[in-house]
Amino acid sequence: MEIRNLCLLFLYVISFLIGLPANLLALRAFVGRVRQPQPAPIHILLLSLTLADLLLLLLLPFKIIEAANDFRWYLPHIVCALTAYGFYSGIYCSTWLLAGISIERYRSVAFPVQYKLSRRPVYGVIAALVAWVMSFGHCSIVIIVLYLPNENTTSVGSVCYDNFTEKQREVLFPVRLELCLVLFFIPMGVTIFCYWRFVWIMLSRPHVEARKRRRAVALAAVTLFNFLVCFGPYNVSHVLGYIQWQSLDWRACAVLLGALNACVDPLIFYFSSSAVRKAVTSRRQLLQSWGAWLVGCCRRGVRELAAKRGKGGSGMANVSFTRD
Repeated sequence: MEIRNLCLLFLYVISFLIGLPANLLALRAFVGRVRQPQPAPIHILLLSLTLADLLLLLLLPFKIIEAANDFRWYLPHIVCALTAYGFYSGIYCSTWLLAGISIERYRSVAFPVQYKLSRRPVYGVIAALVAWVMSFGHCSIVIIVLYLPNENTTSVGSVCYDNFTEKQREVLFPVRLELCLVLFFIPMGVTIFCYWRFVWIMLSRPHVEARKRRRAVALAAVTLFNFLVCFGPYNVSHVLGYIQWQSLDWRACAVLLGALNACVDPLIFYFSSSAVRKAVTSRRQLLQSWGAWLVGCCRRGVRELAAKRGKGGSGMANVSFTRD
């Protein structure tokens, strides 16, 4: 296996092991929050973002199998199509959900009175549904391209969703360019504007606590990192692929960065929701109590072992002295 593929395999596994428990913890916190009377729209958006991350993470094992086989696809063709469809839909669903969260944050500090009066759960549900429909609708191009008539389908041992024919490129590459514009650049522009205003307002108000200011800056920084580092290279590959009219060699690395989004989003959950912060604190306290219990058990075991050895040594000394 090539060094690059081995590194990608390792990073896929790390992303899965870190992202899955973190998102499951956030899922539990958001479900409890949404089940309360009159949940805020932002909690519905955060719950939807968690579900998008979990969709991506549940499909990561197939990407891990692909990376372990040197990016050769040995599973059935339909699994290739469904994995690519769900994986890319989860990535693009996250962009508009992040934009919706940024809008909610900006409105909450810029127009607090109007925001409280219009904070209805149905708005969050509508925004989440729009994000899901847009992402899954646009990414249906994956299914369309892979099942174009009179084209060769993915055979055993070939590359999944790559090495397209000219007819497939004529359909796929222009749509990828449109995907990049509608599902990346527009939501990124909206997010940057909203968080710029959000942070500026939070920092300019003297009565805002320093702790809340730090959380605001951290939330904006993590979200910007998500767009530029996790989503940016993947979408740049769409633009360059359209210009060069071919799939780029480094696109697999860009897809991996998109998967890392599922590991970064829990930080957004932490800075955005007190429910997640409480859940993290309770789990940390639980781990600390377990750790203290284990340390106490180890210490007792060491003391008992030392006492037994001391008694044994004293007995042997007495025996030796008697024999002398």
